[in-house]
Amino acid sequence: MPELAAHVRDVPVNQIREITEAAWRTPGAIVLSIGEPGFAVPRHILEAGMACLDRDETNYTPNAGIPALRQAFAARFGEHNATPVGAERVYVVDGAQQGLHFAMSLLLSPGDEILIPNPGYPTFAMTSSLLHAVPVRYPLYPEHDFQPRIADIEGLITPRTKVLILNSPSNPLGAVLGEELTRSLVALAVRHDLWIISDECYEAFTYDVPHVSPARFDSDVPGEARVFTSLTLSKTYGLTGLRIGALICPPGLEQRMNNVMEAIVSCVASPSQYAALAALTGPQDYVSHAHAHYRANRDAASAVLESRGIPFLTAQGAFYLWADVSHVSGGDVRSWVRRFLADSGVSFAPGTAFGSIGEGWIRIALCGSQADLVEGLGRLPVRLS
Repeated sequence: MPELAAHVRDVPVNQIREITEAAWRTPGAIVLSIGEPGFAVPRHILEAGMACLDRDETNYTPNAGIPALRQAFAARFGEHNATPVGAERVYVVDGAQQGLHFAMSLLLSPGDEILIPNPGYPTFAMTSSLLHAVPVRYPLYPEHDFQPRIADIEGLITPRTKVLILNSPSNPLGAVLGEELTRSLVALAVRHDLWIISDECYEAFTYDVPHVSPARFDSDVPGEARVFTSLTLSKTYGLTGLRIGALICPPGLEQRMNNVMEAIVSCVASPSQYAALAALTGPQDYVSHAHAHYRANRDAASAVLESRGIPFLTAQGAFYLWADVSHVSGGDVRSWVRRFLADSGVSFAPGTAFGSIGEGWIRIALCGSQADLVEGLGRLPVRLS
C-alpha cells in the first residue's frame, strides 16, 4: 500500500493516553493520569441538548455557531476578564483542540516556527507538526517555578518565528501567569510581530490568584491586534464528550475565519451548542462546586506529598499537581510510570509527555475522588533525603 505522509508518520505517541489506556485495562486501578471531571452534568444542560433533538433542530448552523451562544461566550469572557469582546469575534468550535488547530491553520505556513512551552501540553507540538510548521520549545525551569522568562523566549526567536503559545492556568503545571508577566509577554510579541495563541482551558479554576488573559493587553485596532484566545466548556462544566468551546479572534478576521471553519468542520453539532448555551446562561452551581472540590483535593494531595518528602509545584490553577519523583524514576519516568502501574495499581502521566524538562516529574490529576487520590499518592515511595 502507499505510504502515509512523513509528517503523520512522525507524530509521537501521546504518553498521557498510553498510560491511561493501560490503567483502564488494569482491574481496580486508581487512574490519576487523565484530566476527566467526575461530576454528573447538571440536568438543565442535558435537557437543553435533548430538547434540540426533540425539535429536530439538526440542520447546519452558521459556521461561527448560533448567535445566542456566541453572545453568551462573549458576555462570559468580558465579565471574567474585564475585556469587552464583540460576539462577532467569537467562533464556536468542536472543543479546545479543534480551536487550537483552527488558530494554527490560520497563522502557520509550512516551515514557520511556533514557540511552545516545555513542559507544555503535547498537542501544541503535535498539531503544529501536522500543519508542516516547526515547534520550538521555550523552557520553563524548576528553579524559576516553571514560569517563562522573557530572555529565554527572545533568544529563540528567528525570522521564521510566527506564533507564541501561552497556557495559563497551565496543563500540566498548575502554574498561573501573573499580570505583569502576561503584559510583558504580549509586549514581546508586539516587538517581534508575533501572533499569540492563548490556551485558557482552565480559566475558571484558579486559587488565591486571578486569571489574567493576554487579551487584556491586546490592541483593539484591526491589523494591530494579535491574540487568539482558546476556550472550552470541557473542564469548566465537565462537557468533555460534547466537544464544545470557542476561539476568540482579533478584530477584522471574521470572513477569513468563516472560510477556514468551513474547510475544517463546517459547524459544530446543534445539540452541543444548545447544551453549551444552557451551561453558560443557567445556574453556575457546578462550577463553584467543582472549584471547591479541586481546591480541597489539591490541599489533600499536597499534604500527602509533603508527608512523603516528595517535592512538588504548588498549583495556583487548573486541577493538576506537578511532582518530582526523580528519586525513584531512574532518569526514565515514562518507563517508571508503567512499572508503578503494574506494581501498585496507580497511574500518573509521565512528565516527558509534556517535554524534555518533564523528565523525573509526574502530573497528578486532582479531579476524581479525594479518597482515591489520597490512597494512590500514599503508594508513592518515600523520599528519604
